[in-house]
Order: sequence, then C-alpha cells, then structure tokens
Amino acid sequence: MSRPLAFAQSAAGIGALCGMDALVKYLSQHNDVTLITFARYASGTALALGVWWAAGRPAITRAMLPVQVGRGVLIAIMALLFYWSLTKLTLAEAITISFIAPLLVPPMASAFLGERLQGRYLLAGLLGFAGVIVTVQGAPVFGGDRLLALGAVLAAAVAYAASLVLLRARAGTDGSTITTLFGAIVPAILLSPLAIGQPLPDTHSLIWCVVMGLLGNIGIQFIARAYAAAEAQVLAVMEFTALPWAALLGWLVFSEPVRIQVWIGGAIIAIACLWSARGEAVAGSPAIGDSQAAE
Repeated sequence: MSRPLAFAQSAAGIGALCGMDALVKYLSQHNDVTLITFARYASGTALALGVWWAAGRPAITRAMLPVQVGRGVLIAIMALLFYWSLTKLTLAEAITISFIAPLLVPPMASAFLGERLQGRYLLAGLLGFAGVIVTVQGAPVFGGDRLLALGAVLAAAVAYAASLVLLRARAGTDGSTITTLFGAIVPAILLSPLAIGQPLPDTHSLIWCVVMGLLGNIGIQFIARAYAAAEAQVLAVMEFTALPWAALLGWLVFSEPVRIQVWIGGAIIAIACLWSARGEAVAGSPAIGDSQAAE
C-alpha cells in the first residue's frame, strides 16, 4: 500500500470514529453511558462477526490472543472513560484534550516495537499539539465534574495510545477483519456486567446503536489497514484530524459554539499532518535511539 493511501485511510477511520463519538454523546443524553458503551461494542461484535464469516472465517490462532486480547482490554478502559467524559464536556473539548495520545505513541512504539524514533514525526506531533494548545484558549475553567472528566480523558488517551501500539504490532499479521473483531468482542464481554439491570433503550435508540457499531467497525477497519502499512509514529499525528470533525459535529448536532481559536488551532494541526504525510524522512534527518525501524 502507498504511503498517501495509508494516510487517507487513517483520516477516514478517524472521521468515522468521530461520528461514532457524536452518537455516543447524543444517546447518553437519554440513556446510561455504561449501557451505551456496551451497546456500541455489542452491535460492533455482531457486525464484525458477519464480516468475519463473509470473509471465509480467517483462522484465529493462539499467537494472536495475547496482543489482541490485551488491546481489547485497553479499548474497554478507554471507551468507558472517554464516553463518560462526553457527558461532561463538549465534543471538541474532549477530543482536543485527548490529543496527548499522539505524543505518547512514538516513545511507546520505540519501547515496545523497536521503531526508530525519528525527529521529523516527534516535531510534527509537537506542532500538532501546539495547535491543540491554541484551541483550548478561552475555554471554560475546569472544576468539579469537569475536572474529573479532564482526568478521565487523559487516562483514556494513555490507554488509546497503548492500543494503537498493539494495533501496529499485529495488524499486518492478523489482518483488519480479525483486528476489528477482537476490538469489538473483547470490550463487549468485559463491559457486559455493566449493562445488567439497565433499562433497554427504545427502538429509536437501538437503531442508532447499530449505526454507532457500524461507524466504529468502519473506523477500525480503515485504521487497521493504515497501521499495517505504516509505522505507528508516522500515523500518530493524523489523530489531530479529529479536531475539525469534532468541532463540526459538535456545532451541527449539539449547537456547541466553535471558538475562533479552534479554527486557528485546526489550521496548525493541518500543517502538522501535511508535513508528516510528505513521506519518509530525508537522509540525514535526526533520529533518536539506535534500534532499527519496524517495517
């Protein structure tokens, strides 16, 4: 797969996940957030099983289990924390704060996958995060539940970054179909006790739960394909493209105001993404660490 196609698939996957996040926030206005979190992965599991069956039931081997199950545990933790934060913060706020994750991916990928840290992508990530700093200027002061939500987003970001590194570790070997299946079925199993005793959503909400699962699976399919073709640190900066999606969806669906700082920050983030997407670092570009890059 070409590098530009990997970037395009990553951006498309992130856009689909932002749409899913907007649905979670919408459905949580009338349903318990733990039930909605479980419903996202339960519906995702049903859809992923259908795709797995239609694909000829690719073999699930013992070698896949440690990383794929571990990634599923991280996804369950991340989802529960992040989705709860959406009940306290605007969509753009929550996603903007979560942008600590792309900064964590390169050192994690270096430590666990042996990827050679390249200064180009670290600088692109820092430039993208500078855009994040610009976007939070003028935001409401965090306190009370909003402060707890801030902590939840930061913890979710750490779990998400770790899950991306594990995704890179197995995506090329296991394929996007199995990766998507494990990314849905493990969280669904872990979150199922939280749904016990919860009132069932109405028909309208159930339909949107299916759409939510579909968007989640599409997003993971795209991202898995991208991470199978490019290093984790290369694609991490693309996470910043979630900001304009979040601002647009928050404005359209929830009438959340979009400050001018959001758009200025978004422009900085776009520059960081375009710089990172130019291709491999040129010869002689700074690199940190002695380990060889994972291909």
